[in-house]
Amino acid sequence: MTIHAHALLFDNDGTLVSSLESVNRCWTRWAVEYGLTAEDFARVELHGRPAAEIAADLLPAHVVPQAVARIEDLEVEDVAGGGVRLLAGTEEFLAGLPAERWAVVTSATRRLAEARLAAVGILPKTLIAADDITRGKPDPEPYLLAARTLGVDPADCVAFEDAPAGLQAGRAAGMTTVALATTHRAEELTADLVVKNLSALSALVTEAGIEISVRP
Repeated sequence: MTIHAHALLFDNDGTLVSSLESVNRCWTRWAVEYGLTAEDFARVELHGRPAAEIAADLLPAHVVPQAVARIEDLEVEDVAGGGVRLLAGTEEFLAGLPAERWAVVTSATRRLAEARLAAVGILPKTLIAADDITRGKPDPEPYLLAARTLGVDPADCVAFEDAPAGLQAGRAAGMTTVALATTHRAEELTADLVVKNLSALSALVTEAGIEISVRP
């Protein structure tokens, strides 16, 4: 299978980098500070959504701004402790892409996203973060903004995601979707293509665009 595109859009956590250990540490500490239980978290969709939306689902409105600032501080501080690592295939896959042909589209805040990306040596020319949008994934707004920023028709973009919310956003934006089974089982992911991680794919840049293929 070969996918043809003019731009590639990547979620960050669970797609380019693994931050699960950091996320678990920080959100566990945050939950204790705000008196939340596992049952509280079970009520809401977590993965792939902005922290502000998760906090709004869990806490009274007047507490949310301070709580969001607190979880951001915890996660940024944790980056220095080695809480982020590159996922298999990320470095090799991105290395061959022209800077103007790809972007990172994350539900994290810009401050947190930049900290995590810098920690693993990824410096995207275009970064769309939670600060840039009004509605997070699964709404298509983040991906539509990324396509507009790159000057590419959404139909000519490929969205790479590990979470159902992100894949839903990519589909709603009219993009081809590639799911990476890094944080969810393959059968839980609905996409045009499902692979283990970016090491399963190769990218060929041509004058006509980018060709994404599954490695034999």
